[in-house]
This record gives sequence, structure tokens and C-alpha cells, in this order.
Amino acid sequence: MTTFVRRMIATAVLGAALTGCGSGASNGGGGGAEARRAPAAPAPPESAAPPRSPAAPAPPTVAAGPEGLTPVFERARKGNAEKVVALTFDADMTADQGPRAARGERFDNPRLIAALRTLKVPSTIFMTGRWAEEYPDQARAIGTDPLFEIANHSYSHHAFKSPCYGLPTVAPDAMRADVERAFAAFRTAGARNVVPYFRFPGGCYDDRALRNLGPAKVTAVQWDVVSGDAFATDADAVAGQVLAGVRPGSLVVMHCTRSAAPVTEQAIRRIVPELRKKGYRFVKVSELIGQR
Repeated sequence: MTTFVRRMIATAVLGAALTGCGSGASNGGGGGAEARRAPAAPAPPESAAPPRSPAAPAPPTVAAGPEGLTPVFERARKGNAEKVVALTFDADMTADQGPRAARGERFDNPRLIAALRTLKVPSTIFMTGRWAEEYPDQARAIGTDPLFEIANHSYSHHAFKSPCYGLPTVAPDAMRADVERAFAAFRTAGARNVVPYFRFPGGCYDDRALRNLGPAKVTAVQWDVVSGDAFATDADAVAGQVLAGVRPGSLVVMHCTRSAAPVTEQAIRRIVPELRKKGYRFVKVSELIGQR
């Protein structure tokens, strides 16, 4: 297989994965190919709970479902009259993308984070453990800035339900370890503002995944507004889609991955002032869950 062909296949798989992260389905998979089984993640350290600043109060969570099923949160209650919206950003990097990063591909987006700081937008970053390992300085800077909170997007960005946009799958008995390994990576990087929320890679889950994650004591967080920023080249189109979809209590999914979501920062610079003109206030997911 030529280098060109291998590169094209790798790009297609990443594109499908990111498209899945921003799809409208909250528990379905996409694509027709059967996903590959990923190897089990190594066991995390014994104390893998999300690190928190000593003085910070415990973030709100949603009560577990029947038989300890992991609860799922998508947006604030529709009857909530307050005009608040949570912008969330998936910092995606899969367990096997290290060589691509070594060759210069960028899975971070410092300009996006800088724009959020300039615009003073509280945000929740759903980060993979692999991303935190690749960019520990950025993970620490984000995770110690009170403007942000870091939530869990798995360690590997492998699927918790198959099929799921061609992603490799995590074995059922390795799901909890994968999530806890990500929390351990955040702690190693020095991030402190970490919340016990989890977003399924690709947004794909089923009852088995919810049951297997029950002991991890996380709240699964999905979304009700898809930005469409993955591989988009038109920032105005992304902004228009978000502005058309936001309602009081909405939760928006976007990406913090420069190579795969190159216009997100530009879109944010239009989205934020326009929503503020409409009377919206930006909140982190923790505040949105607190208002449910």
C-alpha cells in the first residue's frame, strides 16, 4: 500500500469520527463498516477520580438511572425561561494518532482557546486522554483557568457502541478503565478544573455502555445543537447553523481540533456577539446541569 493511499484512508477515518461527534443522533452509530475491536486500556492508577481544586464545590450531576445506568444529559429543561447556552468543544485525538502529530498534524487549536478568553466565554472542553498527553501544557492551562472546565471524552476516542462511524470499539469490560485512564491523564498534566462528565466518542451509546460506565459515576453529556464545524471550510455557514438552532438551555457541540475543524475560531467570533445581542448568557455545562 502506497504512502498516499494510507494517508487517504487515515483521513477518511478521522473525518467519519469527527462527523459522528457532531451528528444529530444521540445514541446511534453511523457508517456500514463493522468497527474494529480496540485492545483493552491498561488499568489506571487506583485513584483515578477527576481532580478538583481544593476549594471548588462539587459540580452538579444527574442521578443514575434504573439499575445504576449512567444518566444522560442533553440540554436544560425546555421550560427554563432563562436565556443561557453552553458551548462545548471536543478536543479529539485517538490513541493511534501520535505518529501523525509527530509529523506535524495539529490536533489542538490555541487560537480558539485564545478567542474564548478574549470574548470571556465560559466553556466546557471535552478532552480525550490522548490529547492531554500530546499537549500537556495546554491541558494544564485550560484546566487551571476558571473560565473553563475539562470533561472526559474517553482516553482513546474509540467507540462504546458498534457500529459508530468506523471507529474502533472499546471492549465492554474495558470501558470504565478507558474513561478512568483519561481522568488520570488530566491529573498528570496538572489540570484541576475537571468535572465528572463524559461524552461518548461519536455520540454513540447503548444500554450496555451506560451500564458498564455506571461504576465510573459520570454523567453522560450529549447535545441538542450540532455546529457542523468538523471539516467545514465556511465559518459563516457554521455560525448560521448554530444561531438557527440555539434555544434557551441549549448545549452546542463543536471541536477544538485545528486540522479537522479549521474554521471554528472564526465562527465563534460571529456566534458569541450575535447570541449576546439576543440576550443569551454563556455558561459551562456544570451550570446548565445545575439549572435542570
